[in-house]
Amino acid sequence: MKIIILGAGQVGGTLAEHLASEANDITVVDTDGDRLRDLGDRLDIRTIQGRGSFPTVLRQAGADDADMLVAVTNSDETNMVACQVAYTLFHTPTKIARVREAAYLVRSGLFNNEAIPVDVLISPEQVVTNYIKRLIEHPGSLQVIDFAGGKAQLVAVRAYYGGPLVGQELRQLRRHMPNVDTRVAAIFRRNHAILPQGDTVIEADDEVFFIAARGHIRAVMSEMRRLDENYKRIVIAGGGHIGERLAEAIESRYQVKIIEMNPARCRYLSDTLDSTIILQGSASDRDLLVEENINEADVFLALTNDDEANIMSSLLAKRLGARKVMCIINNPAYVDLVQGGEIDIAISPQLATIGTLLTHVRRGDIVSAHSLRRGAAEAIEVIAHGDPRSSKVVGRAIEQIALPPGTTIGAVIRDDQVLIAHDDTRIESGDHVILFLVDKKHIRDVERLFQAGLTFF
Repeated sequence: MKIIILGAGQVGGTLAEHLASEANDITVVDTDGDRLRDLGDRLDIRTIQGRGSFPTVLRQAGADDADMLVAVTNSDETNMVACQVAYTLFHTPTKIARVREAAYLVRSGLFNNEAIPVDVLISPEQVVTNYIKRLIEHPGSLQVIDFAGGKAQLVAVRAYYGGPLVGQELRQLRRHMPNVDTRVAAIFRRNHAILPQGDTVIEADDEVFFIAARGHIRAVMSEMRRLDENYKRIVIAGGGHIGERLAEAIESRYQVKIIEMNPARCRYLSDTLDSTIILQGSASDRDLLVEENINEADVFLALTNDDEANIMSSLLAKRLGARKVMCIINNPAYVDLVQGGEIDIAISPQLATIGTLLTHVRRGDIVSAHSLRRGAAEAIEVIAHGDPRSSKVVGRAIEQIALPPGTTIGAVIRDDQVLIAHDDTRIESGDHVILFLVDKKHIRDVERLFQAGLTFF
């Protein structure tokens, strides 16, 4: 696939890294020559310096025969104009734009071929807000992903000493919970992936990914670790776009406080939000945190644009007694350094956003794609099409399907039914199939497996 990426920042660079390893023809455009040189030295891609909205620059990047334009510069306006130029002059089939400003997003009818021709809108702030909201709704989880509109969920948890299943074989799971069907999709032990078998023993500190129907998630989590009580008191450091959207989404169910430095922003937030308490000050101010009873907070969320400020305020909040701390980390090099110690969860906005982009880049009828474990693994939801003659999966039991190495089928969603995958589960046309890949270099093999042809014999 020939893809032009506008913007060599964190999202554009991370996307180029993902796609370049999958035999795509990638060209990255940016005004910053240093960024482009850095990307070009590391990846097998073309780079062009210039403004991505200029027709001459797009033509130079190969827009005449490009399959897709992904506009993820820091400017909403540049992204939108680039899509307009690609549509009008080059008839680019698929145009994806990152648009952050809510003022654009709330206007219906703005993004279509008669107005601004954007096929897919990406709002990183909304993606990250939804990501954090799911973590709050599932206390103790490291990552929560919805499939088929939330009918099934893939959840990552860290197995703790004392969990009922820790030290036991996976096949015991069914005996512990005879009325709950679930499947462990993968286990990461000391950063190495283990494909689970019935005799696989779960150890303390394992990162366990399991899939189940939405209503069974808490029951399965209780097998891996002592269940955390539901959260009540949430403290958010940073009243920017993400902090505001998150507070707006959860303030009706939780007691929410926002700590924000900017007085004008504080006034705006207090006028906009209903029940959230707004505090002006620094989240690294020890006296302020003590005064606001941070030791009684269930979750402290550091959501500013400054990685160092997020890390330091999170460490301080944890030291002062906050039950759980999460923070946004933009620099990927920091994520592995901080997560799992004093900081419970480090959230990478670009990796959360990448999943949304991957959905539209994948071949075949892929409903959603999600980057897991900082891009090492991937979970995808794909629709099976065809019949036993034209498809390699339809009409076959899972044990008969030649899955690529490191790939497991976790569940099949048929209409409103969530069928946890077992060897004898048979795939039908129209099924939503949830797959887990511990090595995403095999993604092309999975795409080919689910592409129905006239015949494959």
